[in-house]
Amino acid sequence: MSVLETYSHISSSPIFVSSELPDIPEMGGFVVFSGIVRNLNEGKKVTHLEYEAYAPMANEMISNILADACKKWDLLHANCIHRVGKLGISEIAVIVETGSVHRAEAYESNRYIIDRVKHEVPIWKKEFYLDGSSQWSKGCVHESH
Repeated sequence: MSVLETYSHISSSPIFVSSELPDIPEMGGFVVFSGIVRNLNEGKKVTHLEYEAYAPMANEMISNILADACKKWDLLHANCIHRVGKLGISEIAVIVETGSVHRAEAYESNRYIIDRVKHEVPIWKKEFYLDGSSQWSKGCVHESH
């Protein structure tokens, strides 16, 4: 098994956190981040989200981000899947998995990956509110790495 297997990083299917770990005997740390749809944003009650992506470019960009993280932290495992379509409250929108010999690298690389995905990859989020209004997300404040 290679560090970076061929994955489809953009999915219209529900995402679930697996209790099954990659079978990598050298791996001492494994971190999973799940971005979950919440029911409140900036004081407004959210009913659901809709994500859109330019999938061919998004898949390539996420693969490149994972490759960069693997080089920077010498990761044994890295994966990211982002959901598109309509998502209800409490559904998983994105998941990032990182595995390394030690936990520090697994944590640091996981944060690096999700931050880059949120800021660089062509994925757009529209929030729908209880009052019937909707709004495209304004994005995030970029943090340096």
